Amino acid sequence: LTQNQESSLRMITAAEYGNTSWELTVQIDHDETKMDYKLRVKGDLHIGGLMLKLVEKIQIPRDWSDYALWWEQKNCWLLKTHWTLDKYGVQADAKLLYTPQHKPLRLQLPNMKTVKLTVSYSAVVFKTVTEICRALNIRRPEELSLLKSPDDAMKKKKKKDKQKDTIIEEILDMDGLNISAGNTASPGLYSKTMIPTYDPENGTPASATSLWFGDNPLTVSQPNLQHDELIKMYQPLQLVDKAIMNSGWLDSSRSLMEQDIHEGDKLLLRFKYHCFFDLNPKYDAVRINQIYEQARWAILLEEIDCTEEEMLIFAALQYHISKLTMSSEPLNSSKEPDEDEVEAALTSLEVTLEGGNSDRILEDITDIPKLADTLKLFRPKRLTLKPYKEYWFVFKDTTISYYKNKESATAEPIEQFHLRGCEVVPDVNVSDKKFGIKLLLPVADGINEVYIRCENETQYAKWKAACILASKGKTMAYSSYRSEVRNIQSFLQMKNLATPSGQTSLDPETMEMNSECFVSPRYGKKYKSKQLSARILEAHQNVAQLSLMEAKMRFIQAWQSLPEFGIKYYIVRFRGSKKDEILGISYNRLIRIDMSTGLPITTWRFSNMKQWNVNWEIRQVTIDFDQNVSIAFSCQSCDCKVVHEYIGGYIFLSTRSKDQNETLDEELFHKLTGGQE
Repeated sequence: LTQNQESSLRMITAAEYGNTSWELTVQIDHDETKMDYKLRVKGDLHIGGLMLKLVEKIQIPRDWSDYALWWEQKNCWLLKTHWTLDKYGVQADAKLLYTPQHKPLRLQLPNMKTVKLTVSYSAVVFKTVTEICRALNIRRPEELSLLKSPDDAMKKKKKKDKQKDTIIEEILDMDGLNISAGNTASPGLYSKTMIPTYDPENGTPASATSLWFGDNPLTVSQPNLQHDELIKMYQPLQLVDKAIMNSGWLDSSRSLMEQDIHEGDKLLLRFKYHCFFDLNPKYDAVRINQIYEQARWAILLEEIDCTEEEMLIFAALQYHISKLTMSSEPLNSSKEPDEDEVEAALTSLEVTLEGGNSDRILEDITDIPKLADTLKLFRPKRLTLKPYKEYWFVFKDTTISYYKNKESATAEPIEQFHLRGCEVVPDVNVSDKKFGIKLLLPVADGINEVYIRCENETQYAKWKAACILASKGKTMAYSSYRSEVRNIQSFLQMKNLATPSGQTSLDPETMEMNSECFVSPRYGKKYKSKQLSARILEAHQNVAQLSLMEAKMRFIQAWQSLPEFGIKYYIVRFRGSKKDEILGISYNRLIRIDMSTGLPITTWRFSNMKQWNVNWEIRQVTIDFDQNVSIAFSCQSCDCKVVHEYIGGYIFLSTRSKDQNETLDEELFHKLTGGQE
């Protein structure tokens, strides 16, 4: 056949097909019953017309506006109502379901409590999570996502799982609640008629949360589980187990139904991205409480490692929060008096005009501060009799130089450490007066370990804060240096388990405390109950003056200061390697980890990343960094889209600024996380 004959044949066939009507079966999902209807249709009928025909045939008077067509075999929604059946490829063998787009979903919140909420099963998960957060009054929904429960954990120890469900499976029906502010007809916690107005300059709500939201049970921290109930939930986790736990994140660019989630299924709502933007006690009572709860469970179930000293601090803060919650302290209580908002704005203006000592005002850029001190150094890979040796250290820009002594500081240094892209790990035991900083410095063939020992808390806070900023490529002239120093000092103060002068040590005999429920089961077994109570009460002396909100914020800050904070693990295989390895993903870096030892091999910073994409044919993620460094890996514990979305999601979050009025650039999110699918 000639080309012209072929094209005319195609035209004839299409015309004949268009004139031919055929029978289409559509199932109606109506009030928990499903009925089949047969309709005579043509290929040029658009989806909107098909739904109209269907409603006319059903003859049941009701609001059908939320209904849409779901094509089961193709696993997709037919939402483009102007598209024809031909354009979608729907033929006589198709099985369509006419079903509501909004259906009930069971959600386990970070506080381990389950709520039932009607959500969209047809919108992409990014939009559905935004909708959920709006209903729960959680700002910054881009930090959260939905996670499937790990299948293997659900199959193990079925008896224990049944018991566990009875403990935490009290379902709060959010659709049935009627506690919104200002609008008694509005279900859920959020009053849809009272949308907050935003300050155009800094993007924060212009009025406090309490004015546009009513009382909210999600702001109250849950009582700790009894020790025997906690043991049922506790499973010692290896890196591989943590990788399996993180494999179940849903794809943000596809809907729930497309990911095999059906009406009444249960998902976990969790803070996925660990970079909490603009945490403000005034507007974020629910968000702060849920972050606290997620952190608390991560500590209790040892999803993140911490030292015994740190575990006692977390226990003391939990005990304090538990006490204040039971004493019904008002949620917004703080030791600081409420300041009139107009007064605050005038003060801020006054400071700006008069040039006050504001932390936001950068020092003169030409005068970058430097540190110079006598510190001790230890290089584990060097053969030496003395583990630590004293040198004169100078910290300037993002580089540490060390010299034999202060007098020789004008000459060439013995060695220099360039901190950009390094890992900064605390090596601290306050009770033993040990203030160490472990630096993991990236080099061509892996990582160099360097240990620096400071003399006291003040020195440690200054040097560690400088190291943290330098690792991100920032100097001590950066505005957050002072607040970083203060945060480190306040955390060390909490770690100081000695009773402050003027306060008497409490006798655990006189206190009612179920101490084992404030620590992980492993630590609970280590001590007798009275011993543990005494140690928690000792640590509590340092936090006893905090208000409820301050204590939760302090708990979150302490969690953020742990070396493993925010790292999510995945089993991958790097290009050219014959064995599986662990990839750690954090808010600012990727870490290649040896699976057998758990030790980091190489770190790559997002700030050095030029581009990243996916080869969908071989399911391989490729990332290019500065200086012609390129890595590629396939994912073994999950689909490569999960890992790719994590990386793109963190890049997206780094673009946020306060002047955005809390609106999100969803198109940019999908562009960064989609991998050019």
